[in-house]
Amino acid sequence: MSPVTPDQPHRTAAGAAADARPTGRAGAGPRVPAPRSGEGPRGRAPLPVAAGVAAGWAALTSWLPVTLVLGLAQLSEDAGSLPGALRAGLAGWLLGHGVPLQTSAGPFGLAPLALTGLVVWRLTRAGVHVSRAIGARGGRSARQALTVGVAVGLGYALLGVLAAVTVSVGGVRVSPVRAGVTFAVVGALAALVGAVRTTGVSGLLARRSAPPLRDGMRTGLVAGLLLLGAGAGAAGLAVATGGGDAADMIGAYRTGVAGQAGITLVSLAYAPNATIWSASYLLGPGFAVGTDTAVRTSEVSVGALPAVPLLAGLPRGPVDGFGAALLAVPVLAGMAAGWLLARRLLRIAAEERTSVGWPAVLVPAALAGPVAGVLLGVAAAVSGGPLGGGRLAEIGPMPWQVAGVATLVIAVAALLGAAATRALTRAVPPPRPARSPRPTAKTP
Repeated sequence: MSPVTPDQPHRTAAGAAADARPTGRAGAGPRVPAPRSGEGPRGRAPLPVAAGVAAGWAALTSWLPVTLVLGLAQLSEDAGSLPGALRAGLAGWLLGHGVPLQTSAGPFGLAPLALTGLVVWRLTRAGVHVSRAIGARGGRSARQALTVGVAVGLGYALLGVLAAVTVSVGGVRVSPVRAGVTFAVVGALAALVGAVRTTGVSGLLARRSAPPLRDGMRTGLVAGLLLLGAGAGAAGLAVATGGGDAADMIGAYRTGVAGQAGITLVSLAYAPNATIWSASYLLGPGFAVGTDTAVRTSEVSVGALPAVPLLAGLPRGPVDGFGAALLAVPVLAGMAAGWLLARRLLRIAAEERTSVGWPAVLVPAALAGPVAGVLLGVAAAVSGGPLGGGRLAEIGPMPWQVAGVATLVIAVAALLGAAATRALTRAVPPPRPARSPRPTAKTP
C-alpha cells in the first residue's frame, strides 16, 4: 500500500475504478490540466501570497497592542492626535524589534523584550501557517522549511522599511536600511523555527544527533531557564519591596488614570529586561544603569536615575549577611539541571533494563555549561541599549561577561549534580543471560 499523507483524500473503490478507465476517446473522462512550473497542487496557496498574508497578520497583531498602550496617555488628556498615536505605536513597534530610534535627546535603543517575545511568537506562527498553506506539513524537507523562512523574512522586511519611513515623517529618525535588515533577520529566523517544527525537520534532526549532544542541549536550556526564573523572582521581590517609590514615580507624571495605566503597562513591557539583569546580578557580573556605574553583589555605584518605576527596585548597596545566600542560586540551578539529567537517564535505563555509564552522564552535564552560557549571553545582549545620549548611553549587562561566568558555573554545578545523583542511585543490573536447561537422563 502507498502511504497517504494528511493532505490527500483516501481513495475509494469507485475512485480506483475511475482511475482504471481506458485512455481512449470513448472512455476518457475530463482532462485535468497539469500544474504549471512553480505552481503547487490544487488547494494550496502560492508561496508569495501565503508569506505576504502571514507576515502582514503577524505585524498587525504585534503592532496593535503597542499602539493602544502608547496612545492611551496621549488620547486621554488630549495631548496628541490619532496620527501621532499611530506613529508612536510604529516607533515602539520598531524598537521592539531592536531597531534604534534617533531622537533629539540621543539614540533610544532599549528594546522592551515583552514586545519582542510577542513579535517572535507571531512570526513563529506565521512560519507554521505558511508551511501548512503550501502543503509542506510533515514533509521533512529542509529546503521547504528554509524557503518558508526566507519568504516570510522578505515580506516582513518590506513592512519594516515602510514603518521606518512613516515614523521618520514625525521627527524621529529611523534608518530604513537598518529596519529592513533587522526585520528580515528576525522574521526569517522566527518563521524558520515554526517551519522546522511543522515540516517535521526538527524531529528528524533530533533523531540524527548524538544522544550526549541532545541531552547536553536540553540540560543547558533547563539550567538557563531555571536561572532566569530565579532572576524573575528576585526582580519581582525587589520591585515589591520598593513599591512605594514606584507608585510615587507613576503619580508624579500627572497624566490621569489612563496615562498612569499606560505608564504601568510600558513598565511591564520591560519586565523581561529586568529579569535578565537580575539573573546577571545573581551570577556576579551585574549590570550598568549608565556610564561609569555598576550594580553587582559586591558593589553598587549609581548616580542620578530617571523617574522610571522599574528602577525603584535597585539594591541600595552590596549584599551582606543572609543576602550572601543569593550567590548560591546559580550553583543550585546548575545542580538541579544535572540532577534532572541523571534522573532521566537512570529512569530510561531502568525501563530498558540496562546500565548507565559515567560518560553518558558527565558528557551532557559538561556540555550544559556552554549551552547555558550562549543562552544567557544572547539574552544579556538583547536586554540592554541606550536611553539617550550622555550618561544613559550604557544600560544593561556585558554579554561576554555573563556568557563566560554562566558557562563556568553551570558546567561545574551540573557535573556535581549529575555525578552525585549517579553515585547515590543504585544502578539497575543488566539482565542475566538465560541458562540452557540441563539434559535429563532418559529412562530405559
